[in-house]
Amino acid sequence: MLPRRLLRPTGGTMTPTPMAILVLGVTHRTASVDLLERLAFTDDDLAKAYRRIAEDPAILEGVVLSTCNRVEVYAAVPGYHAGFQALKRLLCETRGIEPDELAPPLVSHYEDQAVRHLFEVAAGLDSMVLGEPQIHAQVREALRIAEAEGQVGRTLTGLFHAAARTGRRVRAETGVGAAPDAFVEAGADLAAETLGGLRGRTALVLGAGQISALAVQQLHRRGVGTVRVLNRSLERARALAERTGAEHGELEELPAALAEADLVVSATGAAGLVLHAETLRAATADRSRPLFVLDLAVPRDVEPAAAEIPGVRLVDIEGLRGVLAERAAGAAEDLSRAAAIVEEEVRRFALRRRAEHLAPLITALRRRGEEVVAAELQRFRSELASLEPEEREAVEALARGIVAKLLHDPIVRLKELSTPGSERTHARLLAQLFDLPEDLLEAAPEHRPEP
Repeated sequence: MLPRRLLRPTGGTMTPTPMAILVLGVTHRTASVDLLERLAFTDDDLAKAYRRIAEDPAILEGVVLSTCNRVEVYAAVPGYHAGFQALKRLLCETRGIEPDELAPPLVSHYEDQAVRHLFEVAAGLDSMVLGEPQIHAQVREALRIAEAEGQVGRTLTGLFHAAARTGRRVRAETGVGAAPDAFVEAGADLAAETLGGLRGRTALVLGAGQISALAVQQLHRRGVGTVRVLNRSLERARALAERTGAEHGELEELPAALAEADLVVSATGAAGLVLHAETLRAATADRSRPLFVLDLAVPRDVEPAAAEIPGVRLVDIEGLRGVLAERAAGAAEDLSRAAAIVEEEVRRFALRRRAEHLAPLITALRRRGEEVVAAELQRFRSELASLEPEEREAVEALARGIVAKLLHDPIVRLKELSTPGSERTHARLLAQLFDLPEDLLEAAPEHRPEP
């Protein structure tokens, strides 16, 4: 069942409201880590955002995608301008951000550009780490939450399913995404550079999620002597430690454990800071060897002021951007193939969507053909009455076949000729030629790149 606001009255019935696809948000390409942190949605924030989406007539469907690399809202809207303003208000008011703060980093994509953008996101092509595997699951989870909130219909459900298929194809048919621990690997390289190698060193890993697990595995491969996992949930720390051959403990042990550590990797996913500058200052006050701190969390786990402490080198997501960009440049062949897959899927989605827009008109045209056949058979019923049943059936089949063939080419040409912005023109012409009701035509989306 579609939400009521997705329906409009047509000829005494309710038909789907015409809509276009719009995405608005910020990403690691346009915004600082600080702004991404402030825009990131918690579970409570998401519930509030979906309530706003439900109340706003300019947002017909909506999905919020909030990750380390991006905060974006995908929406089905009646038109660009009203949709842009509605999504901007949503971000500002639910996240407590002034509109002026979003002016430079805010990016929007509309219709086919929005489709292409989501497909690239789902394939990991727009991530800081090329082909990162987490984003595929995050895209699916974003749709699941929106479905649970009752804020998606046919348009965005179809879009996100197509994006998931695109992501699977890119991973299956190219080498993109072959290095899921690229963040950790890049950080480990910088740590080895700072510490003069990692073999025999002592490391702390804060958190027990997927990134933390990748960190433990990477550190073991580098020959780190002792790896200790600290987490608020001791059970989760123990589970990760047992899987990876590490030691484990509670996060409360962090101040004491820092005194022995050469390297700290933090990826807790906590809402606030986990490691404060004063804690690090106290732990390093009486030591002469350096301490490398790698903060892979968004929002940050480590207080930025820690970078000013003598002997402490702090590297966060922002600091890894340059390293990762250089590594991505070497994957030109895979990127070219991935881009071709994305374009193929964008065209496939566009054709299917245009066919859906034209479906009511095509159905009416075929029904008109059936009515003509029925009327002519009725007109000649006395002549047909003298025929044997088999002969009469053959005549009826012949009449239906002739009409079907006559209608086939106009229908095929309508689908082929209809491009973004031209569907309504061609459909109206067909409706006029065959005397079909024009209220079957959906409004053409507004095609403007800027608000």
